[in-house]
Amino acid sequence: MTELLTAAQMRAIEQAAIASGQVTGLELMERAGRGVVDAIFREWPELTEQSPGSDAGRRRAVVLCGPGNNGGDGFVVARLLKQAGWEVAVYLYGDAGKLPPDARVNYERWGNAEPLTDAAMAAVSGASLMVDALFGTGLFRPPDGLGRMLRELCDCVDAGGGLPLADRLRQNKPPVVAVDVPTGLCADSGRPLQDDGTDVGAIRRGGPAAMAAADLTVTFHRTKLGHYLDQGPRHCGRLAIVDIGLNNNAKQQNEAARLVQSHAGVSKWQGHKYSHGHALILSGGVGKGGAARLAARGTLRVGAGAVTVGCPPAALIENAAQLNAIMLRKVKGADDLAEVLADKRINALCLGPGLGTGEREAALVAAALGGDEPRPTVLDADALTLLAGDAALFGALHDRCILTPHAGEFARLFPDIAAKLDAPATSGPAYSKVDATRDAAKRAGCTVLFKGPDTVIADTGGRCRINASVYDRAAPWLATAGSGDVLAGFITGLLARGFSPMQAAETGAWLHTECALGFGPGLIAEDLPEALPKVLRGLGVQAAAATSSTPSA
Repeated sequence: MTELLTAAQMRAIEQAAIASGQVTGLELMERAGRGVVDAIFREWPELTEQSPGSDAGRRRAVVLCGPGNNGGDGFVVARLLKQAGWEVAVYLYGDAGKLPPDARVNYERWGNAEPLTDAAMAAVSGASLMVDALFGTGLFRPPDGLGRMLRELCDCVDAGGGLPLADRLRQNKPPVVAVDVPTGLCADSGRPLQDDGTDVGAIRRGGPAAMAAADLTVTFHRTKLGHYLDQGPRHCGRLAIVDIGLNNNAKQQNEAARLVQSHAGVSKWQGHKYSHGHALILSGGVGKGGAARLAARGTLRVGAGAVTVGCPPAALIENAAQLNAIMLRKVKGADDLAEVLADKRINALCLGPGLGTGEREAALVAAALGGDEPRPTVLDADALTLLAGDAALFGALHDRCILTPHAGEFARLFPDIAAKLDAPATSGPAYSKVDATRDAAKRAGCTVLFKGPDTVIADTGGRCRINASVYDRAAPWLATAGSGDVLAGFITGLLARGFSPMQAAETGAWLHTECALGFGPGLIAEDLPEALPKVLRGLGVQAAAATSSTPSA
């Protein structure tokens, strides 16, 4: 797993390295600037070639520098591009006399910079490259006076437009490179920093934001939360990470969030079916069992030894016609469920997919959550609706539960937390999806998996994982009916196999994305369980040596 840092954590790491004598601030700035230039030429190797036409075939760059150390990085980039034979125009936002010491040194090494005005937009036309080194992770309020200019600059360059470089340059639309994060984006939350009156919903629907957008974002040492959360991936373009020689030796106040990047412990070794757990999924009535069947299929495919679907008597024939390896039990009400749960081999439950939201279903959820030894339980879909409307049910949650809400369900379960997350981000560090999920887990007393392209998973102790289906792991095909039911099944199956709630949630989410990536466009929910064997084979599960089936954190 990769550690994701907040802006404050990154500053602490840099300051600790400088204080220890490991490196100077000027050395870090030089490494950062050189890393940006190297990343540019890796991304667009054709920019290393001389271009025909005016200015003796030289490439031309426009570098926008801000009033802090991010601007200092920009001056290094400008100097190195000039040394490589480029024509470079540099524009400074702010007072050169107030630059921090290291940035001031690199400003003087560069020589001079024009004030950042509308003249920059004229300079961008016909350039080969634009570099945004205005604020980076150091922005804590909306970029005063820059909103209109940034929008117009983005219109000039069409950042993220997807055109090949040659076509863009022919249209006088240079690629945009952001140093650390695009200006206007909160590095801790991935949210655009806006004035109070901004229509945040419009921004999330793809509307304009008072911020820059990049084709390539180059960050240093570690990626930041904002690169993966909310609007971060949309505005960062592609992401490159540059090693600037730092040791992560700063003490952190809170555990950093971590990016889920691999499976753990999904192999089977020996034993009979019940050695690998027995999961129970509750289903709705006639014509409403599809979601539970999808969850059951996912539970079985991920390795649970046995799976049973419990449904009303009238739905038994319908389910029997579509299920073979999955067993069936009659569950009309809470008494029937108690009888089924007398089988102690059942060690994981899934409640919600297609279940219904009436009194009967509320009684089933209450019975499942009660008892002297409550079982690990995934609560999804209709079960979340029941929890949101019944304080007593919500109060019955225990630390072996996993809630799996999408944004709408999250807002019903935690309306005040959702409102805080949806409010305009007027200063940084802005309240993030990581903050919201941690707060929700603490309130619910269990693990919460907050779904989305930036799925965030948190437990009651504050541990946090992000399964980001963005950049090279983007899987938009998961936005299909029933996909979440299969995810609930994956997690339930892992719980049955002995995974802890946090481990089951993060591993299930990672496998879910991998299945979508492996299948590709045209995916429907039924394809996800069937794609899992190929994913597992690709992970070398069959050839793994026998060890414990419980994954490490």
